[in-house]
Amino acid sequence: MNEPATIKRILAMKKIAIVGLSNKPGRPSNNVGAYLKAQGYTIIPVNPGQDVILGEKSYPQLDKIPYKIDVVDIFRRSEHVASIIEKAIEINAKAIWLQDGVIDETAAKKAEDARLLVVMDDCILRQHKAQSDPNYAPACEI
Repeated sequence: MNEPATIKRILAMKKIAIVGLSNKPGRPSNNVGAYLKAQGYTIIPVNPGQDVILGEKSYPQLDKIPYKIDVVDIFRRSEHVASIIEKAIEINAKAIWLQDGVIDETAAKKAEDARLLVVMDDCILRQHKAQSDPNYAPACEI
């Protein structure tokens, strides 16, 4: 988990379902979704309260997405992670990414046991920038 090789493999995948993607500019999930889309990733919003986010059709939950996805990027509180990972395993996702502050060791282990790649408590945007630009040094966030 969170190993450089795992991060690199996940970043090479192109279809990312973003669970908890907000339609509000300035929210971390919206910023990350917009960035990933601009980098050529296919983003699939998962937010039951929205029909369209960042110009993409939004789905109420993972198992309502009508096509295969690679990565499930989670922007939900930690107590919601276990059920999201259950759905990710059911739909045969290849990887789970738990954003900064999203932690569930038990659910992450279950995902790994199901042979999904897992990154926990890290930002996919920050890691993508670091992989793309060797001179990138994220500012300290306090």
